[in-house]
Amino acid sequence: MNVLAIDCGTQSLRAIVFSHEGEMLVKEKVEFEPYYSLDVGWAEQNPNVFWNALCSATNKLAKDYPVIFDSIQGVTLTTQRATVVVVDERGEPLRDAFIWLDEREAKGKPKLTFWENLAFSLIGKKPTAHMAWRRSKANYMRIYEPEIWKRVHKYLLLSGYLTYKLTGEFVDSKASQVGYIPFDYKRKDWISNPRHYRWHLFGIDRNMLPNLVEPTRLIGYVSEQASKETGLKKGLPVIAAGADKQCETLAVGCFSPEVASISLGTTATIQTTTDKYIEPLPFMPSYPSVVPGKYNPEIEVFRGYWLISWFKKEFAHHEVREAEMLGTTAEELLNQRLKNIPAGSEGLMLQPTWTAGLDKPFSRGAIIGFSDKHTRIHIYRAIIEGINYALIEGVKSIEKKTKVKIKRIGLSGGGATSDEISQITANMFGVPTYKVQTNETSALGAAIAAFIGLGVYNSVEEAVKNMVHIQKEFYPDMNEHEVYLEYYRKVYLRIWEALGDLYKELDSISRKSKKI
Repeated sequence: MNVLAIDCGTQSLRAIVFSHEGEMLVKEKVEFEPYYSLDVGWAEQNPNVFWNALCSATNKLAKDYPVIFDSIQGVTLTTQRATVVVVDERGEPLRDAFIWLDEREAKGKPKLTFWENLAFSLIGKKPTAHMAWRRSKANYMRIYEPEIWKRVHKYLLLSGYLTYKLTGEFVDSKASQVGYIPFDYKRKDWISNPRHYRWHLFGIDRNMLPNLVEPTRLIGYVSEQASKETGLKKGLPVIAAGADKQCETLAVGCFSPEVASISLGTTATIQTTTDKYIEPLPFMPSYPSVVPGKYNPEIEVFRGYWLISWFKKEFAHHEVREAEMLGTTAEELLNQRLKNIPAGSEGLMLQPTWTAGLDKPFSRGAIIGFSDKHTRIHIYRAIIEGINYALIEGVKSIEKKTKVKIKRIGLSGGGATSDEISQITANMFGVPTYKVQTNETSALGAAIAAFIGLGVYNSVEEAVKNMVHIQKEFYPDMNEHEVYLEYYRKVYLRIWEALGDLYKELDSISRKSKKI
């Protein structure tokens, strides 16, 4: 029995057929522009781009691999998180999707009650609540696009939109709910109390939201219309999986707080899996795991390995030209040159908070410690180390809540394709890291959910035992680890304390200058 896993990322969609042993049988990838931008910080995309990519990929599989395509017994879906699509009663998009990278904000502040204002003030999170209100795309549309907002029938994440296109039903997986939405992460459902502050904080009505299904359960069937457009058999079962990061965590075999999953992608994250709900940081929920009944506490570096793309665009023109001549990639050349720079980049340190987060709403990025010995490659290594320092900070927060030390780390994402980066990561965290048989871990995690839902495996543990295979392990150099710990403790942890007030001033001045 084989299943089709559809993975819709920020820059491409992959349609991959997996066997019940975790073997990737065939794959079709369709690339697209991640977004277009009509103003600074905006990021939008026509939802049809994603659906057309899905149809193109499945039809290409049907044409090129008809026997394998006919063997598909189920379909599952994983997508980028926090991308919003609003549709009318016919399921037609009312405007282009807000991509998760979109930084536009509504003007104003939430209408909180006296007691809510008092509570937020007492815990020092009033600015965080106000930022969450401003970042809600529902609030943005209410203010700036009222005519569109009046016509909104369903407020969906991209996973919910593509599920609708496949099944004709407004339904989504509980393990896909990540974003500025009134979701109760502890109960894993929409907030039941209509007076709860999150309803007016995010500005979404309950009837606009889809029904939710537990991961690994049946979510629907391929509809007649979807069958015509995708080439998939009408009536194929569609099994609920989860968002891309949660699927990656499952695919590296992360079942307990002792194992962590690091995704070195456009957004860099570290997750683990817990039985109990915890908040690694205030107002930072644990997300629903694809493993039924469990949670994935997470720390996120919003611009993560986007910084590598930024570096390549701004500073790596030489490597780009050289790579073209050698028939390789600029990243491969840069990664080879990492070996020439010692651990700690000779005192050059980067704070990777290019975009503010809920825990540090006014944060900016910083590079400190320049001297005349530093080169472009020092900056490149400092980016990789800086992302890992932020993730180490996240590990400490998670370990503090779980009271369990992380002993192993599974790696996913574009950065994990590099052995050099994988080894640096092992050295910095001081524990073994490993990679599994495919870098398409989000699709593999979704496929695991599908095989459980189809009854091939009776449990997640059984499915992972048969479908996840460690391919390569990296053991830490503990001498380098001690160097990194000293940089982390004595410098990195003090950057926010030293620069936080300056970040606030920069934010205030830049907001004022926009009004001039």
